[in-house]
Amino acid sequence: MSNIPLLPQIGAETFGDISQDAEGNLLSHAQVIRNVIAEGQAAEAANLDFFGVGEHHRDDYAVSAPEMILAALASTTQRIKLGTAVTVLSSDDPVRLYQRFATLDAISRGRAEIVAGRGSFVESFPLFGFELDDYEELFEQKLDLLAKLRHGEPVIWHSNHRAALRNQQVYPLLEDQPLTTWVGVGGSPQSVVRAARHGLPLFLAIIGGQPSGFEGLVSLYHRALKEFGHEQQPVAAHFHGLVADSDEEALETLWPHYQRTMNRLGAERGWPSASKMRLQAAMGPEGAMMAGSPQTVAAKLASVTQKLGLSRADIKYSAGTLPHEAMMHSIKLLGEEVKPRVHQLLTAQK
Repeated sequence: MSNIPLLPQIGAETFGDISQDAEGNLLSHAQVIRNVIAEGQAAEAANLDFFGVGEHHRDDYAVSAPEMILAALASTTQRIKLGTAVTVLSSDDPVRLYQRFATLDAISRGRAEIVAGRGSFVESFPLFGFELDDYEELFEQKLDLLAKLRHGEPVIWHSNHRAALRNQQVYPLLEDQPLTTWVGVGGSPQSVVRAARHGLPLFLAIIGGQPSGFEGLVSLYHRALKEFGHEQQPVAAHFHGLVADSDEEALETLWPHYQRTMNRLGAERGWPSASKMRLQAAMGPEGAMMAGSPQTVAAKLASVTQKLGLSRADIKYSAGTLPHEAMMHSIKLLGEEVKPRVHQLLTAQK
C-alpha cells in the first residue's frame, strides 16, 4: 500500500519531562518547553521522520498543550511530521481536537498527526470534570466521533457524553487528505480490535516486557481489519530509550534519572524500587528499551521492526531529569547514525 513505507520511518518523542541542568537543578516548566522546541528542530536537522510530544497534567512534565509546541515547530521546520505521543482522548473534546489539528495541519502543510490514546495517568479526568467510572465509555464514544471528524466532512453523531452533531460541518476545512489519526494502545486485544473496527492505523506502546510478545496483537489487528472490510493500515511502535556513544555510556547516563522517575512512580503505584539490573535487562537484546550505542540500537530496532512489520519506530529519548544536552546528542545519533544503519540492515536482509 502507498501509505505503508518500504523501510520504516524513525522518529523521536518526548513528554517534556522536567529535566535538570549541569549543576543538578531542576529547570522551570517554561525552559523545558523552550528546550522541547529546540529538540524538535534538532530532530529535523538529524533527518528523523517524526517528532512527537506527549500530554500530561502533573508537575513532573511541562507539556499539557502539545499542539502549541507543534505549531511553533510547524513554523520553524519544513519536512518532519509532527504529532502527539499521545493525546488523552478520553478527557478531551473530539471537535476541539479536530479543530486544533486541522489548524496545525494547515500551518505545517499536511504534516500533522494525532496519536489518540487513553494515557497512563488519570489527572486529566478530575481536571476537566470527567468521571473515572466512564473511562472506557468515554474513549469508545470519542474515538468514534474523531474517526468521523478526521475526514473534514459534515458529521451526524450523538452520545450520552456530549451534544449531538446533526449534519454539522466543523471548521477549519482540511486542505487535502483526511487528518492522519493513529490509535495508541498498550497491550489490550480489545483496543487493537477497536482500532481495526474504525480502520485506523495502530500505534503500539512497547514500554515493558519483550517486543516479540506483541506479534500476536499485530496479527490480530491485521485479521480484524480484513474482517471489518478495511484495507491494511500501517503499524508503528513507541519505545523508551537513549542513544549514546557506547552501551556503557547509555546505561550510566540513564540510570540516575531512570531510578528517580521509577521510584517516584513506584511510590504512587505500589511498584518495587528501581533496579539497575532490571534496567540492564530492558536494554538487552530481548528487552523493550532502545538504549545503547548506535550499533546496538540500530540492530535491535531493525530486528523488532522486521518481526512486527512496523512502518515507524519512535524512541522516547527523554527520561525524567535527563539533561537537555544528553537528549540533543541522542537525537543527533538517532537520526544520523541509527536510522541509516536500520535501513542498511533491513535492505541487506531482502
